[in-house]
Amino acid sequence: MNVQLVWLRSDLRTHDNSALAAAAAKGPIVAVFLRSIKQWQAHGHGANKIDFWARGVAAIKASLDGLNIPLLHRDIDTYDDAAQVLLDIAHEHKVDQLHFNLEYPLNEQRRDQAVQEAFKQQGISVQGYHDAIAFAPGSLLTGKGDYYGVFTPFSKAWHKQITADQLTLRDTPKVQSPLAIESDPLPTLPALDEEPVDGRLWLASESAASDNLERFLRFRGRHYKAQRDLPKVRGTSELSPYLALGMISYRQCLQAVMSENGGHLADGDAGLTTWVNELVWREFYQHVVVGFPQVCRYQPFQAHTQQLKWRNDDEGFKAWCEGRTGYPLVDAAMRQLVATGWMHNRLRMVTAMFLSKHLLIDWRRGEAFFMRHLVDGEFCANNGGWQWAASTGTDAAPYFRIFNPTTQSTRFDAEGEFIAHWLPVLESLPAKARHAPPQDMLNPIDYPAPIVDHKTARLRALDAFKALSK
Repeated sequence: MNVQLVWLRSDLRTHDNSALAAAAAKGPIVAVFLRSIKQWQAHGHGANKIDFWARGVAAIKASLDGLNIPLLHRDIDTYDDAAQVLLDIAHEHKVDQLHFNLEYPLNEQRRDQAVQEAFKQQGISVQGYHDAIAFAPGSLLTGKGDYYGVFTPFSKAWHKQITADQLTLRDTPKVQSPLAIESDPLPTLPALDEEPVDGRLWLASESAASDNLERFLRFRGRHYKAQRDLPKVRGTSELSPYLALGMISYRQCLQAVMSENGGHLADGDAGLTTWVNELVWREFYQHVVVGFPQVCRYQPFQAHTQQLKWRNDDEGFKAWCEGRTGYPLVDAAMRQLVATGWMHNRLRMVTAMFLSKHLLIDWRRGEAFFMRHLVDGEFCANNGGWQWAASTGTDAAPYFRIFNPTTQSTRFDAEGEFIAHWLPVLESLPAKARHAPPQDMLNPIDYPAPIVDHKTARLRALDAFKALSK
């Protein structure tokens, strides 16, 4: 019996899963999940992501049970333990081949290489699949043969070279004959550093992901371009947590878009094509971590910015974390993050730029805070977004682009409705006053004055970046 071992990681689905489909074509499947809480925490993941992960594993276990595919569950401390644990399982169940979908940050690459080498030494075949992205890193390069460091030419090449095979959904495994192997009971999560957000905010399963995709495309997809920057409106897909843990695939998303958009990805409805662009951005950042591995080592993409003189301002950082900066849009966004484990994308840019430019605090501190709270925390996208905002990364905002939080507020939350929701203390103010409450209105209200003046902070940031060229 040619038993196929499928190692599940951030690909918690049975539908359109390359590793599962390939294994099912060769023989009966045994699946395994390695829980590595200490490693995840070392990588900055907090309770929200870990809890979502655990619930996602429970959901896929139920799906696998329906296919007679047993799911084994093992706890490991670090990725260094993965190879031996997987080998033990392979020997115990006489595994013919190990299958897994590849991950691209540096530690994950090294883990997978160690597993492949260990299995090779034991004469057991291993196959990895580029399942999370359309193009294997290194297969989409500039004319000079380099990895892309700018998004627009990457996107043009992506659209030009994408093929039908890269968009074809992989087969869902059929129900297999029962094996004499039982699934492991799933252990409860140990106490974490913080309580996770209410799980009802983020239902963890591939069916929940598919339902979200269907609702988004039916009701909001065609309005995405117009509404995606408005935080009071539910205008985005809210699929990022599901994509981060593979509860839905990029192929399923793109196939659904094509069904709605006359078979097109790059042209047609502006809302749908704009959303496709966001999926391509997600892939771009996964190529970046392979082509420019220094970003996985806490280093900026743009090397010269390593010398930037960041301020050591613990009080300012604490005020930013707690939503007490005196800039209502920034504070409302930070409170949304802490309360829900998610933040609207426009506000991720605003809050990140406020920390890195207005307060001139090292972007890596903000990157870590986001990762600790985000239910969709994913290294590639989080790092890429933070470096963009801080003007240290790929496609970086020019260093002289410094969002004025008040202008952003009046533009994207004109009536201050998002602000009033997350800062109810300001709800009694006239709508126009919520963006920058006058001091005389704050006297009876417990809301802080701005901790920094925009113009002064802007000049300070400009001077810091200009000093880099000296």
